[in-house]
Amino acid sequence: MSTGTETESEPAKRRAARAGSSGAGSLPTAPCSVVWSKGHAYVLEGFRARWVGVDDRGRPQALSGEQLQRRGWSRTRSH
Repeated sequence: MSTGTETESEPAKRRAARAGSSGAGSLPTAPCSVVWSKGHAYVLEGFRARWVGVDDRGRPQALSGEQLQRRGWSRTRSH
């Protein structure tokens, strides 16, 4: 039984390690990657190299990687 517990805890540890890499790390580069900034999800459009999401009023918003770095981001939704 302890083997099953160890197997289940390892993926959780990897997810936690990835989630901990917020604005301090570099943004993902794979197309369709998703990050969160100020409570909104942004998706990387691979062919344009821009992050697309919506603002507080639901209007489309496109940000460059530099803009997203300045705003702060994480791989998980926060607050």
